[in-house]
Amino acid sequence: MSYLNNFVIIDDDKLNNKLCRTIIEKTYPNALVVDFTDPVAGFEYVAEKYSQPDNDESAILLLDIMMPVMDAWGFLARFEKLSEEARNRVRIYILSSSIDKGDMMRAQSNKHVEYYLIKPLTKESIKLIVHVLNKRYGITS
Repeated sequence: MSYLNNFVIIDDDKLNNKLCRTIIEKTYPNALVVDFTDPVAGFEYVAEKYSQPDNDESAILLLDIMMPVMDAWGFLARFEKLSEEARNRVRIYILSSSIDKGDMMRAQSNKHVEYYLIKPLTKESIKLIVHVLNKRYGITS
């Protein structure tokens, strides 16, 4: 299980999704990047793909906070209800323009959130995320 192959971006801002996709694909040309402007569709994708027992793939998920229909907190509440196996396959990073300390504290107190990142995503931050995850799980890339 390597954290170099699959990235999921869930943000209602199409421009941010395009920027994230470009940075990830330039940094990791073989990566599969999927993005959603609809958080419900994004959740359904994550639930379907990473709940399959025969799927040993993992993913880095970049999740915005403020979105219509379902915000990050609603996403995380639904994510909590997935199987432990599915939850262990997806590492969630909040990627937000919010510098509100309350948002940061709420995100950092959620056991499913790895870290809180301020937009925009950079090549350095995505490389660091992958490096730290791979090191944590003893994966050589």
